[in-house]
Amino acid sequence: MKPLIRLSGIKKTVGSEQILKGIDLEIYEGEFVSIIGASGSGKSSLLYIMGLLDKPTKGEVFFEGEKIDYSNDKRLSYLRNSKIGFVFQFHYLVQELSLLDNVILPAIKKGVPIKEAREMAMVLLERLGLKGKENRKPYEISGGEMQRTAIARALINQPKVLLADEPTGNLDSTNTQRVMDIFKEINKSQTTIVMVTHEIDLARQTKRIVELRDGSVIRQEYLQPFSPGPGT
Repeated sequence: MKPLIRLSGIKKTVGSEQILKGIDLEIYEGEFVSIIGASGSGKSSLLYIMGLLDKPTKGEVFFEGEKIDYSNDKRLSYLRNSKIGFVFQFHYLVQELSLLDNVILPAIKKGVPIKEAREMAMVLLERLGLKGKENRKPYEISGGEMQRTAIARALINQPKVLLADEPTGNLDSTNTQRVMDIFKEINKSQTTIVMVTHEIDLARQTKRIVELRDGSVIRQEYLQPFSPGPGT
């Protein structure tokens, strides 16, 4: 089995500071991987490169076996919008739009007909416990509900991989666990998830932990047996 995402010799330098120092990492379909490490260890930088939101200074990124060409903006945009879903610590919802309209935005950008996009969004909002709140604005709901709306938005285009950067950082313990339970349920459908977190208790609910220190991978721990096996 080929990895869904493969990072080879990834280095990232900002000014005189080397953020990532030659990282090799493979993410396989169906995995739920947590990336942990102290502040400044390079966790978010690694995730952004993985999600094609940032370009490495050196090294190569492969997605579904395709070497990423950073000069091809159209292809990058397609992959980010069609194959990758993003959930951030801050939900980044458009305050003037309803929850439903926030969720359908990526689908409309992809070219999905509005009627179809709305139907898909309604299913996702119900799945995430937001049925009956579709027409509310973000400022009319709780922080946990806003983050669940952001998850629905990330899933609308049925991405191959969901990348989450400290997705529970602004939530209380109840909503934190609710988001984790949602992620685990999503992962059961073979959606790959890579999550940056500083909370080891959350990391231990995933299938693999990758620990960074000073821009390097210092440890990987499989919490559930996993073998990509042979294949193409």
